[in-house]
Amino acid sequence: MSERTPSQWEEIAAADPQHSTWYVERFRTLAAEGQDIVGEARLIDAMLGRGGRALDAGCGPGRLGGYLHAAGHAVVGVDVDPVLIAAAEQDHPGPTWLVGDLAELDLPARGVAADFDVIVCAGNVMTFLAPSTREAVLAGFARHLAPTGRAVVGFGAGRGYEFSEFLADAAANGLVVDVLLSTWDLRPFREDSEFLVAVFSRAQG
Repeated sequence: MSERTPSQWEEIAAADPQHSTWYVERFRTLAAEGQDIVGEARLIDAMLGRGGRALDAGCGPGRLGGYLHAAGHAVVGVDVDPVLIAAAEQDHPGPTWLVGDLAELDLPARGVAADFDVIVCAGNVMTFLAPSTREAVLAGFARHLAPTGRAVVGFGAGRGYEFSEFLADAAANGLVVDVLLSTWDLRPFREDSEFLVAVFSRAQG
């Protein structure tokens, strides 16, 4: 069995053991100040019927999954960082929070059905993956969607993963583009956009 490739996030956390704690406190502070930290989740909520099933992929300390749970959805959150998962469990009880590598995503093996109505991957998570695992992550998203489910992935330009390469990887791993946006508040994507929010369906057949 080949050795697992650590994500760039794990490498950052290993180099700075306080990084994950800083990240948790950053979002707790923003929330306490009344900042809007759930804009992505509002879009996902609008895509779900009442009581939908959502996977928060790379959930961090749970800001999106917590909002979706409060809105009445069944939420599973997965993150590779146990510090972030512990914060999610503390701050947002209710969802199922799991420590796991998105490149090895196999929720049925952990007793969780792979039939999500929406998978959301926000917060530049795709750019923190080890480049060699990106396609495995996208293929895992496709496998975990319900037949009519959708995957929504957002990240910024200039982070080492060209939008064109990402879209080609998605197409090669079972995902079909429905909509391309440049913001989580539905502004259209253009060639010079500095951010991409891609909405995919699962390829049929």
